[in-house]
Amino acid sequence: MSGPDCSCKADPASGRDERRGFMGSTYWAILLGLLAVLGIVSTRRPGYAGRYQDLCLDTPGCEMCPEITGCGAVEALAAMAPSAGPIIAENLVWQLDPDKCVKCGQCATHCVLTESAVKCVHSYAICGYCRLCFGFFQPGTPVLDEGAENQMCPTGALARRFVEEPYYEYTVNESLCVGCGKCVKGCNTFGNGSLFLQVRHDRCKNCNECAIARDCPSEAYSRFPSSTPYILRGQ
Repeated sequence: MSGPDCSCKADPASGRDERRGFMGSTYWAILLGLLAVLGIVSTRRPGYAGRYQDLCLDTPGCEMCPEITGCGAVEALAAMAPSAGPIIAENLVWQLDPDKCVKCGQCATHCVLTESAVKCVHSYAICGYCRLCFGFFQPGTPVLDEGAENQMCPTGALARRFVEEPYYEYTVNESLCVGCGKCVKGCNTFGNGSLFLQVRHDRCKNCNECAIARDCPSEAYSRFPSSTPYILRGQ
């Protein structure tokens, strides 16, 4: 004798499907988040949440950016690293650490721009104002004058001006600089290191994956808050 039919009885298979769907979506969210943390994938959105922006899963239809509260990717990272501090909505920009830079020349050739966004900059505070500047002159130069054949820079971007004996001032014309780092290598090998390379943010496109950073042999590139975009020596 069969019991009364109950139309409201839950379907076990349906319940399993719902749980399986929920667990599946959660699994993929966590997996993508971990891949982003490891730098394997990056779906950063412009203007996203500062140090947490690489965890953005770029979910279709998501309108949470630049709002932070409730974003599963950000909350997942905050739970994994609570000591990271409060979430601050701030853009990140690419910059290279001059102390890690090996002056390989790739900054001039690997930028997506025709004219690299990386330029030589000069810290006058630590410059020796040398008569013989190894960032300016070719090694073994017989005559210390401003002839093009004597200069290290292939484009003449570094200018030399007499101040008083025995001091000379050196200035960088960034419109001529190609970011090759030849002057930087000379200055850092035999001088005080007052010449160094920096990404100039009036030119940089701030690509999601920087082509120079990707191939940098010394891994000198990192992302920094846009409020402090430069790493300057002598300050």
